[in-house]
Amino acid sequence: MNSDTSENEQSRSGTAKPGLYLTYQQYDPVKFPSPTQPPSDLVTPMMEWLMMSGEDGAALSEEQLRRAIRLDPSQLGRLGPSLQSIRQWLLERKQKILRTYEAESAMAEQTKSYANLVRQVKPPKPLEHDYRKAAIGQQIYGLERLWYRIGDHNSHFARHLMKVVGHLETLSELQQLNANYQFTGRQELTPDEAIEVKQELEKIDELLKQLDEAEKTGQVGIIDLDELRDFVQEGDPTALDQIRQMLDSMVEQLAEREGLDKQKGRWQLSPKAMRLYQSRLLGRIFSQLQSSRSGRHNEPVQGEGVVELSATKAYEFGDALSAMDWPQSLTNALLRQGGRTPLTFHSDDLQLHRTQNRPKCATVVIGDMSGSMRYDSQYVNVKRMALALDGLIRTEYPGDSVQFIEMYSFAKQKTTAEFLKSMPKTVTIHDPVVQLRYDMSRDDITESMIHPHFTNIQRSLELARKLLEVQPTPNRQIILITDGLPTAHCDGPYLYLLYPPHPLTEQATLREAQLCQRAGITINIFLIPSWSQSEEDIRFAYKLAQQTQGRVFFTAGKDLDRFVVWDYVAHRREIIS
Repeated sequence: MNSDTSENEQSRSGTAKPGLYLTYQQYDPVKFPSPTQPPSDLVTPMMEWLMMSGEDGAALSEEQLRRAIRLDPSQLGRLGPSLQSIRQWLLERKQKILRTYEAESAMAEQTKSYANLVRQVKPPKPLEHDYRKAAIGQQIYGLERLWYRIGDHNSHFARHLMKVVGHLETLSELQQLNANYQFTGRQELTPDEAIEVKQELEKIDELLKQLDEAEKTGQVGIIDLDELRDFVQEGDPTALDQIRQMLDSMVEQLAEREGLDKQKGRWQLSPKAMRLYQSRLLGRIFSQLQSSRSGRHNEPVQGEGVVELSATKAYEFGDALSAMDWPQSLTNALLRQGGRTPLTFHSDDLQLHRTQNRPKCATVVIGDMSGSMRYDSQYVNVKRMALALDGLIRTEYPGDSVQFIEMYSFAKQKTTAEFLKSMPKTVTIHDPVVQLRYDMSRDDITESMIHPHFTNIQRSLELARKLLEVQPTPNRQIILITDGLPTAHCDGPYLYLLYPPHPLTEQATLREAQLCQRAGITINIFLIPSWSQSEEDIRFAYKLAQQTQGRVFFTAGKDLDRFVVWDYVAHRREIIS
């Protein structure tokens, strides 16, 4: 019986048919599960963590890498019995504690001890009212403030006041213990023993939470195996060792497969791992393209170009002979002359390779790293976009070029690796109005003396224009990624830091945009959300883009890489067509 026919008939009729299908009756035959699961991905979480931290050295410890592993359901099933048994041990230990002890007596004892201590303390007259109020009201914050008001912290009252605070902290923990857990036992505890029981119960709850998270996400590395060891002595002591050995083995295998290098006990990203991350990032971006609207492979324009195709055509007057198909042309001449010599060529003998027009495009990406980019970790989205665009050009458009500029109070050209280490600048001045001017031509003024967290779009555009003017292609563009108005600009040797945004800065930035327009450079702006963004920011972005017939894109920060890459592909398609 043909299983495909049986499955199709069953799909149409809705009733089970006898035959091979009955073996798989729990599954939808149209969406039959894959026999393999996608492999665990170590490179992506490692890259995301490094972009977030911006740390130099790009290395993770063994424990950090283990936490990055995410097991698919089939792999997690190999740990299933062990995880379930550990969960059972923890639950049994928790229930045993709750059935054995009662905590009310410990709280009553601590309450009595605290009240006696409060009565014994004799505060100075000026502090007596505040002391009685805070102590009777059990206000730890009030007692701490009172301690700071004491001139001599070695005085008799100061030392006794700290004892009162310590007793109140213990009483507060016991109150939490009785509120969070339902004890049913009869064995009494001292206050100190009750605190130890509370700590043990909280550890068990945290471990149970880790186990739940590990089962949901497959991230087994988040489980604190050392902490677990204290609770499994009565169970199978080899279970934790089996899990640790499995994770260590998986780390070694996955790290080797994904191009991670181990040096001095720490894992580092290799060029292979970087390319792998870029490939996965581009795969995620292009998987969201709708085939009915756009696609990754643009239609080439045939004509006189630099890339030869396998297809040929007959010579026509005016065609360049640089793409001559010599084997076919010689064959045509030999056939026409019948083997006679000397061999001569006629125009009808000539065959030329068709060529494909592949114009180059030069791009400079300006990434905002001012102080406001810390909001919602927008700087990570900018770095992710940089990697995606760099990977796209390396793999799909190797003739194109892309360069990166880090924008803050200044503008600095960066390599891709350097750009990934860039971090938003720390806000060093919090005045509501800032109007500063620096003469950067002076030897006694250096960059380290300047507040770094402002946004200098004018200087960044100037640097980008100079980089693009030397590129041997008419297709030049600037991709400006920012969250709002410029707050800094340069005028000759002077650097201006002006907040709130000032008309002088806006005018200087628009003048630079005009210079870009005269150089044939297009400015496309990707405006990402910010807590302080207003209609004025949007209006300025449109004005800046219109100077060079560019466009403004409004993106959610997490979609930035997708928008930039899609726009780049669309831009290349427009150039070619």
